[in-house]
Amino acid sequence: MSSIRFPRPTRRAFLAGGTAFATSLALPAISRAAARPQFTHGVQSGDVDATSGMIWTRTDRPAKVMMEVSTTESFANARQLAPMSALPNHDMAVKRLVEGLPSDQDIFYRFVAADLNDINAVSEPVVGRFRTAPSARRDVRFAWSGDTAGQGWGIDDDGMATYATMAQHRPDFFIHSGDTIYADGPMQDEVEKDGQLIWKNTTLIDEKRKVAETLDEFRGQWKYNLLDEHVRAMNAVCPTFMQWDDHEVVNNWSSSRSLMEDDRYSEKSIHVLQARATRAFHEMTPLRITPSEPGRVYRKISYGPMLDVFFLDLRSYRGPNTENLQAELTDESRILGAEQMAWLKRELANSDATWKVIASDMPIGLVVGGGQEAIGNGDNGSAKGRELEIGELLRFIKTAKIHNTVWFTADVHYTAAHYYNPDKAAFQEFEPFWEFVSGPLHAGTFGPNDLDMTFGPEVKYIKAPTEDQSQNLPPSMGLQFFGLVDIDGATQQMKVRLMDRADKELWSVTLDPVGASI
Repeated sequence: MSSIRFPRPTRRAFLAGGTAFATSLALPAISRAAARPQFTHGVQSGDVDATSGMIWTRTDRPAKVMMEVSTTESFANARQLAPMSALPNHDMAVKRLVEGLPSDQDIFYRFVAADLNDINAVSEPVVGRFRTAPSARRDVRFAWSGDTAGQGWGIDDDGMATYATMAQHRPDFFIHSGDTIYADGPMQDEVEKDGQLIWKNTTLIDEKRKVAETLDEFRGQWKYNLLDEHVRAMNAVCPTFMQWDDHEVVNNWSSSRSLMEDDRYSEKSIHVLQARATRAFHEMTPLRITPSEPGRVYRKISYGPMLDVFFLDLRSYRGPNTENLQAELTDESRILGAEQMAWLKRELANSDATWKVIASDMPIGLVVGGGQEAIGNGDNGSAKGRELEIGELLRFIKTAKIHNTVWFTADVHYTAAHYYNPDKAAFQEFEPFWEFVSGPLHAGTFGPNDLDMTFGPEVKYIKAPTEDQSQNLPPSMGLQFFGLVDIDGATQQMKVRLMDRADKELWSVTLDPVGASI
């Protein structure tokens, strides 16, 4: 999908598009009756570029949702948008693409809901904000991480505190690198270890007490995460660019995965679960909708002249999880799929951005699931299985002279920096590049994973449980991680920092762009 481009209006033209919200809509005074609609899970924004962005909210009943946008926090001279109906068929969630925005501008958006059966029952407003991408060079900051509410570690008295830590850095946007929910991870009120209480899920809902199977149970996974005050607070001020991995459906899923031997599931069709999970994912997140493929996750977001972000989907188009040692590239050995691969090559070649960030939901050179689950198969030799497709991509990037590609990922529940060096690799037809790993945001900490040397990864930094620590450490142990990326508007250098929940900088590196004009 190519970046969507719209004419960029002036700030004067933008503000002239509407008048003050209350006046233009001529709404009655806000009702104080208990029956008025409520906004249940805050607001979200996402997929913001220079002229547009997605906004989202949800009501507790069928309602007419009015909305407006402004370049001022007071909403003076706000632009009214067409109302939308929050209805049960989408679980009362509404989202829309707001277009025609000025670049490099703080945008404030506001929702008000009126009961469909009683126009006098009107909600209190809810407000959010985001900043559009620049049309000229300026400093850009974004955060990334993955893995929210996994392995039974839910909302305790401290909440999902890593979100609060990230928000303090005021990133332009946040990349959630997958495992955005754990639909296959039931929770209990309390967690014990060696007879001792080590965790209390002080907030829990029925949908989190079992694996998700119905559409409403998948929706409930999202609504649970949005009950956390830190998540809602960050959503209100920072757009999230979403991608998914496996736990949005079920652990290690592919189209051929069988549920027949998992007695937790009464629904045995992975295709049915995937369809329900996909619908809930798109209903409950501010992800752009692709009309030709409504369930599509891979896409490109342009964030100014220095940055294009390419979001991969390593789930929907992969072949079955096998031993991952095929000698030839076929549909069975693919992980991107032929159509997504063609799109990625085309968009990378057409990109004029200084930095091409590849947001991947799984790492390249770490062995996951015994080599059957991700890309690296653990044999350390020439490219085989899914490595064939990645090798094809890396070869293309080198041949097409595409510079400044950097990979960001999560999945393995620890943080690391990998430098891929062809001089150390079995497959050498690529230019050196970096891959940065972060997470979990609020889940169990694991690792470290074994390296597969097919593409020559060198570990430059790692923080994971030590040998004397167990796996699946709770968030209270502090090993929760995120990353910060700063691109300097003057030098175009990229600084990458690996951070922990306590806001400690663990490691950093500054990358110089190749071929960039100063």
